[in-house]
Amino acid sequence: MRQFYTMMWCLALPLVLLRLWWRGRKEPGYRQHWRERLGFYGVRGASVHTLWVHAVSVGETRAAEPLVEALMLAYPDSRIVLTHMTPTGRATGRALFAKHGARLVQAYLPYDIPFMVRRFIGHFAPRICILMETEVWPNLIAVCGERVPVALVNARLSERSLRRGRRFGGLMTDAARALALVAAQTEADAERIGSLGAPRVEVTGSIKFDVLVPPAALATGAWLRAQIGARPVLLCASTREGEEALILDACAPLLALPGKPLLMIVPRHPQRFDEVAAMVAARGLALQRRSSLLEGGAPMTAQVLLGDSMGEMFAYYSACDLAFIGGSLLPLGGQNLIEACALGKPVLIGPHTFNFAQVSEMAIAAGAAVCVQDNKELVSMAEKLLVDDGRRGAMGAYALAFANNHRGATARTVGLLRHIIF
Repeated sequence: MRQFYTMMWCLALPLVLLRLWWRGRKEPGYRQHWRERLGFYGVRGASVHTLWVHAVSVGETRAAEPLVEALMLAYPDSRIVLTHMTPTGRATGRALFAKHGARLVQAYLPYDIPFMVRRFIGHFAPRICILMETEVWPNLIAVCGERVPVALVNARLSERSLRRGRRFGGLMTDAARALALVAAQTEADAERIGSLGAPRVEVTGSIKFDVLVPPAALATGAWLRAQIGARPVLLCASTREGEEALILDACAPLLALPGKPLLMIVPRHPQRFDEVAAMVAARGLALQRRSSLLEGGAPMTAQVLLGDSMGEMFAYYSACDLAFIGGSLLPLGGQNLIEACALGKPVLIGPHTFNFAQVSEMAIAAGAAVCVQDNKELVSMAEKLLVDDGRRGAMGAYALAFANNHRGATARTVGLLRHIIF
């Protein structure tokens, strides 16, 4: 099965590279460092004890921050090689870890073809491969198994993903059996991953609860709030394609409330910023873009603020009164609500949270979040909460307590990793 998988990768590689170049039209980062995706990383430097962490994109990279920082402290003579699949993930890593200088090296993960993976391992000589969340690459795990232990940490696996994985038969079960360690977010995740044959699965909780809010983000949030003024603010965070139109179509009652609430929309993918701006304009709503805000500018009068910047999600959460977490209004699986809770913000989520099912259920049970079924209920619930300071304040307090009560996954994960790092 893995030989067939490898053959399909090789046959598809020209199309994959063409798609990479095509995506580079809107995101130039896809055309940069492309040789790394084939396993070419330049001249090899001096041999250094190396720990390899793979975080595919923005969400995983931000989630990896507490783990990377803990590994830096636990292994002061080591360097971290942090790999990604997307330029936005790489940019996020650069912003988070620039302070570490040469101790943290960033690169793209090579495509999952054995000789490319071997080139990566030969170049960096890692002592361990640490995959974040859901990143299971059969050839990477098989090649690493020859000399490098592989750990899947902060691991999650939905029922939908489990069913999809089982369709690939031995490909996924062989990969799971080759994992030296799985550190799962929840008991349900552990049970599903264990059913694929992973030999050692431990429940550590979610590392995302350990993310610390950067003081600079709080300062930016305070500045942004000053630009907005005293108006109530509904943040729609990490929205996905199709969701913005639904929200904008339903938002008229919200924008008509006393106090003139502000609707703040932050699309998950930067290539869609202009598209969402056009949606706002097409509906005749007054738009302000985050990128055009100036120091000392006049107070904002727009009805919609478009968050067209990268790496500022904590600032957006800090500046809002109520947060809706995108990816959940349509069947896309939802996004991480923990960051909003860590800032004491009441949360709304849609009905489609299968990628974060248990943490969403826990947040609802804790009083930190409310589930809405569609765009109209989203706006209706936002109206109620934005005019009810008492209920909104109570939800915010529950959210903060919920986030604080689940910290500690990073320390538990590092404790487990110590036993398999050479």
